[in-house]
Amino acid sequence: MKIIRIRKSLVILISLLTLTTLVYSAPQITVDVSKPGVQISPTMYGIFFEDINFGADGGLYAELVKNRSFEFDRPMRGWQELHLAGSSGRIFVLRDENRPRNPRFLRIRIEKTGDGFGLSNEGFRGIGIRDGASYRFHIDAGNVSGNISGLRIKLVGQDNRILAAGQIKNLGNDWQTYECELAANGTDPKAKLNIWIEGTGQLDIDMVSLFPKDTWKGRENGLRADLVQLLADMKPGFLRFPGGCIVEGFDLSQRYQWKNTIGDPGERVWNINRWNFEFKHRPTPDYYQSYGLGYYEFFLLAEDISAEPMPIITCGMACQFNTAELVPMDQLAPYVQDALDLIEFANGTADTKWGKIRADMGHPAPFNMKMIGIGNEQWGPQYIDRYKEFAKAIKAKYPDMKLIAATGSDATIFPNGQNEVDYLWSQWRILKPEIVDEHFYRSPKWFLENNNWYDNYERGASKVFVGEYASQSVGVASPDNSNSWKCALYEAAFMTGLERNADLVTMSCYAPLFGHEEAWQWRPNLIWFDNLSSYGSANYYVQKLFSLNAGTRLLAVNTKDIPNFNDKTKALHISSTLDETAGEVIIKAVNVNETAIKSDINLKGSSASGKTATAIVLSSPSLDAENSLAEPTKIFPVEQSIQIKGSAFSYEFPAHSLTILRVPVK
Repeated sequence: MKIIRIRKSLVILISLLTLTTLVYSAPQITVDVSKPGVQISPTMYGIFFEDINFGADGGLYAELVKNRSFEFDRPMRGWQELHLAGSSGRIFVLRDENRPRNPRFLRIRIEKTGDGFGLSNEGFRGIGIRDGASYRFHIDAGNVSGNISGLRIKLVGQDNRILAAGQIKNLGNDWQTYECELAANGTDPKAKLNIWIEGTGQLDIDMVSLFPKDTWKGRENGLRADLVQLLADMKPGFLRFPGGCIVEGFDLSQRYQWKNTIGDPGERVWNINRWNFEFKHRPTPDYYQSYGLGYYEFFLLAEDISAEPMPIITCGMACQFNTAELVPMDQLAPYVQDALDLIEFANGTADTKWGKIRADMGHPAPFNMKMIGIGNEQWGPQYIDRYKEFAKAIKAKYPDMKLIAATGSDATIFPNGQNEVDYLWSQWRILKPEIVDEHFYRSPKWFLENNNWYDNYERGASKVFVGEYASQSVGVASPDNSNSWKCALYEAAFMTGLERNADLVTMSCYAPLFGHEEAWQWRPNLIWFDNLSSYGSANYYVQKLFSLNAGTRLLAVNTKDIPNFNDKTKALHISSTLDETAGEVIIKAVNVNETAIKSDINLKGSSASGKTATAIVLSSPSLDAENSLAEPTKIFPVEQSIQIKGSAFSYEFPAHSLTILRVPVK
């Protein structure tokens, strides 16, 4: 009996050991290097700019004065009268009908100077002033009557300390532009601009402006250098602009009209920003578009960061979530002509009408725009009717221009019981635009469990552009959404699926791009900033790592024994590409498990013996962790060298991590 029991125990032990070996066998990852697949599009990873969250005025556009030409709904919004002891005067808002694009100006009447009379500007949630920096101040002014002799310009901190001062003398009677330079001797993120008027009489002023001298590339009317640098560091393949919902407008009167955004900044037509009033939980009544950052600046930015410009144009449909106002089909021609004129502005020679305007602005060479989007998040038969008119006209004059069509909003709409996304795809398979734009604002779980979303999409018609997506930690448009590591990690898993389907998906970008810490309407956002500082979210570093490590050709990946994360998805998500220029295999691996996963990797059909590989790891022990102004690099890529002894090797992917492996191969 004892012998039998011992034998039975041995059998049970051997069985358990065998079962343990089966259960805990290392995952197998085989990358077929011998048969490179489709090319990875140079535009695979890009950026999308929309003027939301103070993304332009108060953000990327470096102007520090809010409502500089008094064109807001309340002309003195952002301004305050300065009235010290013994002074008396009044400020009037007037209109010059000979300047229809920028008609308002201020007339300041000073009866007694006393201790001082003037006005103050609060900036965009304050004016960020940095010690040692220089600032350009300019103002359009003209004496009407009296003996007003000059202006004293001061930048004042929250404690009333004078951070910088300048003076303008000898004001003439006619409108002129006056300038002075201010050198800061202190730092304050919430300073204000004070303008004191010397003398008595009447003075007219307009276009009051203050720029830091250290704009991107030192340009006047320039962009904020730190924010552009964050974009340039991503090496994006394209820049989609200017939106987004602001393209459509709440109604057609508020739509984005590109011709109002070019030429002299003082002659650009201001417009209310539709995010001014969109959310009751985040009202922003001082949110307007000066268009100082206009179409010319967008094209210039794209050129600066080596990104393909991708403008999105209005198609005669206001936002269908708001008024859904439509341009009648028999009145659509001016809208179509605007699209044709835009292409000429971007690509025309200097002897064409709109090409000459671009050249006169300082860029004689064409911008070489290759694609254009027709409408944003439009849907229904009315959209199809209008798309056809645009497509017909554009293709007739510019047959090589790639057209981008929409698939409505991420929210599935069911007018008359029909799924609008399915309806639009049925039309695109007939009309065959080069690219179709899809948007996804969904839960982190959705992004993780749908990394195979495009595996079974129909091929052969249009390519796919994932034009807006972001994981919503709480819910779509919730003010409580976060840029948590969980959101970023699960987006990374989704992105491996985009890359595996590179024959279909040729462009993708996160949205929104920017968010002001004190003036946002929507979260999460890729990049956050205040008046002096900025940082990339965890999502930013995911996007950056994919973009910097895109590779040139897709490689097939076979996996075996990958552990399950849940009943719908695996714990490890893999994509791989070949960088033909560098001679390296790139493996992107996303481990969503709370424990490390040691895997056996085989680079089939290659030789990697004796080479030093690079591992770039982005991870956090906490899925709730976020970067912030206080801890901007809490979640940050860490790079290390690893020795590879052959084309078959083992690597342990850390818990909750995105890992980029770059392995030199023959």
